[in-house]
Amino acid sequence: MNIVILAGGAGTRLWPLGRKYTPKQFSPVLGKKALVEQTYDRFKKKYGVDKIYFSTTKQLLPQLRKMFPKTPRSKFIVEPSRRDTAGAMGFVALHLSLSQPNEPMAFIPSDHFIVDPKKYLACFTVAEKMIKKTGKLLDIGIAATFPSTVLGYTKIGKRYLEDHGVEVFNFAGHTEKPNLTKATKYLLSGEYLWHGNYYMWTPVKFLGAVQKHSPGIYSTLMQMKKFLGKDESKVDEIYNKIEKDSFDYAVTEKINKKEVLIIKGEFGWSDIGAWDVLHNQLRDGGDEAGNVVKGKVVHLDTEDSLLYGHGKKVLGVIGLKNVVVVDTADALLVCPKDRAQDVKKLLEVIESRGGKKYL
Repeated sequence: MNIVILAGGAGTRLWPLGRKYTPKQFSPVLGKKALVEQTYDRFKKKYGVDKIYFSTTKQLLPQLRKMFPKTPRSKFIVEPSRRDTAGAMGFVALHLSLSQPNEPMAFIPSDHFIVDPKKYLACFTVAEKMIKKTGKLLDIGIAATFPSTVLGYTKIGKRYLEDHGVEVFNFAGHTEKPNLTKATKYLLSGEYLWHGNYYMWTPVKFLGAVQKHSPGIYSTLMQMKKFLGKDESKVDEIYNKIEKDSFDYAVTEKINKKEVLIIKGEFGWSDIGAWDVLHNQLRDGGDEAGNVVKGKVVHLDTEDSLLYGHGKKVLGVIGLKNVVVVDTADALLVCPKDRAQDVKKLLEVIESRGGKKYL
């Protein structure tokens, strides 16, 4: 199975650590290594360097190549511009279909935190086996622990099988980013998992699904096919016309449920998509007051907060509760934890006031 690490996202909700040209996956949010390096390391030993690809953008390619200098240029599949995940994943599938049309591939987000890599990798072993056996799309769902409105939800049906401790379920539907009322209902029902975003299928199957459910995107991809590896400027011109849409909306919400199987991922997981999500996921590993702390931080009478110092300075916090404090060399974020999703709005204000260099 080919491993495709998705490393082209912007990740603006993790500002000020994540920036436009140095998004969160290039930062050591947790641990000493950048998230994308941690992701690569998880798969390298099991699959080998020849089976690992990166999906990224022209803007981020130089930094990614600097981080992985021994990786051949052919392993980087570069989007001409950001057109969301339907275009990005279709572009990867198109590339790999030219040489390995029926080899299973797995799309791997580069910014996830994983507690148990052994259990994590076991899911991909089972997924590859199931793709080859059933021809179905495989995905991973995570048990929801709170009603998130920024994650997708996967409804599961009856258990399909268990393989070496890995449970596989029938797929019963997908809802992308529900409101709080629905998210709470899903959490209480026990029938829904957070969508992990680990789509696994063959290039031919991926392209077939795009053709059926998003014919406009498929048509544009096919226009590029004859120019791949021959005329980069023409590929860029055509690709920039692709409709911006996520694979979740473009395909997953429309797909025949019988074409999909869901693996229940039980390996300790966090989608580090926003500061409040990160805190909620890591709170159990925090201190006795529920604080998640990184860097040179000293705090007194502070509870249920995320406190990150990313520099040589000492970050001091006194008497706060349910807050996010993130300090970097040139920017400081302080906000109530329940307003962490508004970081994107804050960046719009910063940009409108001439602060592009801080983005």
